[in-house]
Amino acid sequence: MLKMDQKDTDMNEKGVTSSTSGVVVQVREKKGPLRAAIPYMPFPVAVICLFLNTFVPGLGTFVSAFTVLCGARTDLPDRHMCCVFWLNIAAAFIQILTAIVMVGWIMSIFWGMDMVILASYRDQGVPQQV
Repeated sequence: MLKMDQKDTDMNEKGVTSSTSGVVVQVREKKGPLRAAIPYMPFPVAVICLFLNTFVPGLGTFVSAFTVLCGARTDLPDRHMCCVFWLNIAAAFIQILTAIVMVGWIMSIFWGMDMVILASYRDQGVPQQV
């Protein structure tokens, strides 16, 4: 989704253009079902999952699947928690199977980083998509 607003230009006393003008662009990322199933966990749990994913590909993703059963929110509010749980298990399984060719290990680390980013959004009170 792309949202644009037009504003007026103003110069302050130093001759610098103020930020009251220009175009504001808002971009919303479209996530696939596996990526949207990543839960919004507490920050310490997300860091532990990142650590686990770094050293044992898929293990942190497997642990994060159980946070969904404990009530962690995801970007899939219309799906039942058991479906989201199995999506996370599938992501962990994919990471484990493809780790032997390094793809799963890299995917696992990026997955863990996404968990930490989502946890920081949750802790900062940033509005999340519904």
